[in-house]
Amino acid sequence: MSRPYAKLPAIVDYGLIPILNVAVAFLVAGLVVLIVGESPLEAARLMLRGAFGYGEGIGFTLYYTTNFILTGLAVAVAFHAGLFNIGGEGQAYIGGLGVALVCLGLGSLLPWWLTLPIAALGGFVFGATFAFVPAILQARRGSHIVITTIMFNFIAASIMVYLLVGPLKPMGSMQPETRTFEAGAQLPKLKGLFESFGANLGGAPLNVTFFVALAAAFAVWVLIWRTRLGYEIRTLGASPKAALYAGMNRTRLVVIAMSISGGLAGLMALNPVMGDQYRLQIDFPAGAGFVGIAVALMGRGHPAGILPAALLFGVLYQGGAELAFDMPAISRDMIVIIQGLVILFAGALENMLRPMIGAGWRRIALRSTRSTPVAEIR
Repeated sequence: MSRPYAKLPAIVDYGLIPILNVAVAFLVAGLVVLIVGESPLEAARLMLRGAFGYGEGIGFTLYYTTNFILTGLAVAVAFHAGLFNIGGEGQAYIGGLGVALVCLGLGSLLPWWLTLPIAALGGFVFGATFAFVPAILQARRGSHIVITTIMFNFIAASIMVYLLVGPLKPMGSMQPETRTFEAGAQLPKLKGLFESFGANLGGAPLNVTFFVALAAAFAVWVLIWRTRLGYEIRTLGASPKAALYAGMNRTRLVVIAMSISGGLAGLMALNPVMGDQYRLQIDFPAGAGFVGIAVALMGRGHPAGILPAALLFGVLYQGGAELAFDMPAISRDMIVIIQGLVILFAGALENMLRPMIGAGWRRIALRSTRSTPVAEIR
């Protein structure tokens, strides 16, 4: 992901700037809360209490975080190849189909710990396959990846509606969903694990997919920063001409990066389909694919940044729901506005503060250099 500004130290680029962007977003959100006649500090307190104040709230926060980690990683992998994958929503949707087919077929034959890796593979393969076509169109025909992935979201939605009101719907049911999976296709909740630490998750749907998401974050770090393929992907994203000069196959890299991106989005389906609903339902991604774009931008495409960014949006989702309940003057639409402000400042306006911070950092560095004795420099 190239930027039109001078390179800054990692602690500034990946730490200070995102934190300041989020702080500005919350300051503006505080003004919105103030306009409707409520206290911004009280709203912040209620939001944090809803997200972390009790066991069930923590469970829901981490459940949403799991979704956003996987979709954020999906977007980040494409970013590193210079591609803007906006199709995470559709790829997650189709990934859910892969997960559901495995669960419907093996749920009564295998225990969950054997069904899980097969279902994860099914979700990854279906998501990757759905991203493969836009990748080929981009690499071979020059079709813009943003346009094709957006349109494929609608295609995915149409496919799933057809399947869930037709072939996959149980006989005698009026609901657009599959039958409930057998016990072997239901992921266990993490309630027992948290109870050993004195926290009661209550009815929170947090399940073992959380650990799958953490493993995926580590795998992406290894892939992008510790393998030859990752180096080639980053080279393509930083300078396509340099990649061409070095003899790298652009078509191959575009297809691989987009397929991995789509596969990671498809893995997100494990969380709601196999870990919570135990069936495939209409619109289960619930916008997580689009939130992944903001998570990847805020996290600067690095798993170490994506994890806290995903947690922030988990807090906004869970804490925002509690805030809307405890403070009636702030409706659910107001929570969406707050989430939109964070996306705006962390995504579209991510470079707003960069020139000022960069100038300040250069002045500090120059002053430090001037104050260093010549003998020390030598």
